[in-house]
Amino acid sequence: MTAEAEPAEEFDIIIIGAGLSGINAAYRVQKELPHRSYAILERRHEIGGTWSFWKYPGIRTDSAMGLFGFPWRPWPYDNNMATAQAIRTYMEECAASEGIDRHIRFGHRVASAAWRSNEQRWTLTVVVTHKDGSVATKTVKAWWLICASGYYSYDKPLPAVIPGLENFEGQVIHPQFWDESINYDGKRIIIIGSGATAITLLPALAKTAQSVTMLQRSPTYVMSLPRRDSTLQLLCRFLPRSWAAAINWWNRMIIETLFVKFLLTFPNISRAFLMSEMRRQLPAGFDVETHFNPRYNPFQQRLCFCPGGDFFKALHRPNARVVTDIIDTVTATGIRLKSGAFLEADMIVTATGLYFNLFDGLDITIDGELLRDSIADRYIWNGSMLEGVPNAGLIVGYTAATWTPGADVRVRQMIKVMKYMERSGAVEARPWLDPKKKAKLPANPAVDLTSTYMVTAHNRMPRNAGKGPWMNGASWAADVFRLWFGSVRSGMRYVFAPKDKKE
Repeated sequence: MTAEAEPAEEFDIIIIGAGLSGINAAYRVQKELPHRSYAILERRHEIGGTWSFWKYPGIRTDSAMGLFGFPWRPWPYDNNMATAQAIRTYMEECAASEGIDRHIRFGHRVASAAWRSNEQRWTLTVVVTHKDGSVATKTVKAWWLICASGYYSYDKPLPAVIPGLENFEGQVIHPQFWDESINYDGKRIIIIGSGATAITLLPALAKTAQSVTMLQRSPTYVMSLPRRDSTLQLLCRFLPRSWAAAINWWNRMIIETLFVKFLLTFPNISRAFLMSEMRRQLPAGFDVETHFNPRYNPFQQRLCFCPGGDFFKALHRPNARVVTDIIDTVTATGIRLKSGAFLEADMIVTATGLYFNLFDGLDITIDGELLRDSIADRYIWNGSMLEGVPNAGLIVGYTAATWTPGADVRVRQMIKVMKYMERSGAVEARPWLDPKKKAKLPANPAVDLTSTYMVTAHNRMPRNAGKGPWMNGASWAADVFRLWFGSVRSGMRYVFAPKDKKE
């Protein structure tokens, strides 16, 4: 349908994405900058982001909800790992309680964003899809741009080369595009992959499938979390639930910080501990050394969690198993492995990873220069802004630890910059590095996990020097310390309005 133009709009702040990060950013903006106008532009027609997009069986968080929820309204229930639907409902309730839902523009896909220094404004081209299917375009201008659309593409998964996959006569499905109408009852299913998605899928599919095989090239660490949060249950006996949830948030944060620090500081002890926990939950005689002995240390890749040990319990069933091998080729009826073994299948699920994609794939230009062409040459500033990109930030939460605390500290860092701009009369804030100093900085990828989908994205990631403001922090305590005591003038150039034009 031909797109018609709609009237232009102007806001102080535009937030892209109405997922967890976008709703949290909106809350921080309206609490810290109540005099500023803002809108959330959401390409889809519902709140939720990840938690309304993915539909595969069993989808849930793999972090404890006591910490995954919003810090300003912690998860109030005692289930530790919630389903996608429960998370979406929680987000809708939080957005409605704070009036954030009134600022969301659904069906608004930002196609491009252009910064023009002569205006000190962003100009966004937005494609609006109405519920009746009609399409229009509009222009939106903003003082600040906050991209809260995450780090992966909604439109395509990580391309995976699987020899002979085109020969398979059964169903081939990527979890990212799972249709709820798909029937897997009584089928022989092979899940290719060993990450969080595969760990979630196996127990869910095994309930009604004839057989489920998780085929992995190499093992991963899997750890069980209790289904119920006993600390929250205990606190609720003596305190109002809202107080108990707030205290539990801090309890969870302290535990996670110490746990991650321990695993990173003592990798050999940590490996032994995690393997002993996995061995304890697996069937007697299970080949742990082959199937659950990762080649990497804990937190070099994301640690997978499962509620109540459901993944391990599924492996006690006769119809669920793990195979560690290399694919030789896919045939019409299954997968032949390098070892010579053959796995029969009616359905293949390619849980092979996400396609890393910052800024939701937008065409972003700064005075005519396309950002996509140079993003890997730019350093990240305090985990929230990019070198040379003015009045804009991106929110990427923690990828090895719980997402939300990282997302929260990023947006608070941006707001700190905005407040300094207001106090000083600045109209532009642009992270800046002296070229000579830049040449001497380490050029590590912003996310240094060794997962395949992260390693293959290094040429699409900004740089992380790991020191000064030029870093992408992965520790909430350290990031909050920098937020409170760091200077927003360090590594930043401000442009000030003439005195008679100050806002």
